[in-house]
Amino acid sequence: MAGEEPRTAWEAVGWRLLLGPWPWRSAAFLASGVPVALLAAVPLAVLASPWALAVGRPLTVAGPLVVCGGAALAAFGPLVAMPLAELERRRLHLVDVRPVRSAHAAPPAPGLAAWLRTRYAEAATWREFGYACLLAVSVPPVYGAVGLALLLVVSLLAGPLLVLGVGGPVAVGVATVDTVREALPYALAGLAAVPLMGYLLVLLAAAHGALARRLLEGRPDQRLRAELMEVSRSRARLVDAFEAERRRIERDLHDGAQQRLLGLTLQLGMALLDLPPDSPAAERVQDAHRQAQELMRELRELIRGIHPRVLTDRGLAAALEELADRAALPVTVHAELPGRPPPPVESTAYFVVSEALTNAARHGARSRPS
Repeated sequence: MAGEEPRTAWEAVGWRLLLGPWPWRSAAFLASGVPVALLAAVPLAVLASPWALAVGRPLTVAGPLVVCGGAALAAFGPLVAMPLAELERRRLHLVDVRPVRSAHAAPPAPGLAAWLRTRYAEAATWREFGYACLLAVSVPPVYGAVGLALLLVVSLLAGPLLVLGVGGPVAVGVATVDTVREALPYALAGLAAVPLMGYLLVLLAAAHGALARRLLEGRPDQRLRAELMEVSRSRARLVDAFEAERRRIERDLHDGAQQRLLGLTLQLGMALLDLPPDSPAAERVQDAHRQAQELMRELRELIRGIHPRVLTDRGLAAALEELADRAALPVTVHAELPGRPPPPVESTAYFVVSEALTNAARHGARSRPS
């Protein structure tokens, strides 16, 4: 939009391009791209060296060499491409100030094995590998041609100075000049080519930056999918942690508090037999015995509310039938399950039905359709 600062080299292309910083930023981007391309080319060339050895050899020898080179690139090429891609995402800010994010998803578990499985299964990794190969193959010829063009412009501009310094014929581009007068038209042509070279550098850097963003940035749908996967994994971890804590509480109540309360109830019952029936102590012990029995029933209901034993032992259908038998309303259960669902699904379905029956008994009228 008019009045806004350009965010990319593409947006900066215009008649005021040479007055801003974008030609210098583009030149820095292209110049720094040469060592990056070498960093990509050297290890990839080493991995693909069996292909060079296969040239001119019989098929029986060339075939295994080609397969070996392809396997080496597929196995180790992504390990070269991923750090290179991270460097390129940082370098991209020279020609594109918009934030760029990686498309890699977080591994589902810690450890090198989980990290490798995640990375080699991602499309983002192979896009980065393709970018590294493209960088190693295309940068030398393309950037070399631009470098030769720059050297030609510099030689045209420096022609008069070279004639004065040498005092004899000097090669200026594809021509040879003997005097300053002969070199002056070439210098004027070089001066006219300077703005064109500025535009050429910006356009080349913009094209390179657009390609890098296309291949190295996570797309919105992919980022959303990765975030949803991470949320799903987090929910699964929370459910597993809740299930483990629930089992611990149930075990502690069943094996600890319930057993002690049962022993207390038995001791009160035995003490009641030893006391005279009409004594004040017998009444107090009998009242304590009755409260202990009530507490035992409440504890059993609490344990059943945490997770019914029948749900663990016999599954969802049997647990729903038991729930229907204890419901305050007449309930008919129709359960047709092809198999037993996972424990979290069983627990969720059971407590949803339990809550629905409780609400129906509390707010609805008892009726049975005819």
